[in-house]
Amino acid sequence: MSKKHLAAVAVAAAAVLVAPAAAAASTTSSSTSAAPSQELKLRKGLTLYIPIQWVVHRLSGDRIRVVTGRCAAPGGSFFTPGCKSFWILGPKAIKKGAEGFGPYNADRGGYYPASDVQRCPKNGFLVRAERVVHKKGLRQVGPGHKAHYHQFTTRCRTTNGKKTGVSFTTREWYLPKSQILVVDEWNTKLLGDTLKYADWR
Repeated sequence: MSKKHLAAVAVAAAAVLVAPAAAAASTTSSSTSAAPSQELKLRKGLTLYIPIQWVVHRLSGDRIRVVTGRCAAPGGSFFTPGCKSFWILGPKAIKKGAEGFGPYNADRGGYYPASDVQRCPKNGFLVRAERVVHKKGLRQVGPGHKAHYHQFTTRCRTTNGKKTGVSFTTREWYLPKSQILVVDEWNTKLLGDTLKYADWR
């Protein structure tokens, strides 16, 4: 079974979860049951196979936003709330990816291109507060490539500091040799498998 076929099978479920009606209406002549996917070609030969329902926005400063669901402002900044998506960032964005606009730190993780408190991605009336969980390790991104992986859970508070029940999970995959950073603040279903079954050409 080819790498591309495995990737298509992996993202098929994501396509159905993102837009069941659209996935059911869209068919292929292939003998497989995998939903249609599109190729997303990135720097250094990295190719991802993503559901056709996901919309790719190539923005300035070597930033790509892949919108996977409802989004009011696809062209907004990294901290614009209410946009189900993940980011693929290149060297320019990584260079200013730590809090205070320093370079992203692969050991510490935490992409945060700002020097002040930013809004909660799930609710723009709330702000990001403390991180309560941090997991890290290595994750496969296509054959022969390992990414530094970080996963954070962050609580959101009101602007006057009151606790809420809102939290979100951030996942990051960083490939230092290729200078590619993937940041997902919406726990996008099967994104991990999409990266695992990527190709390098």
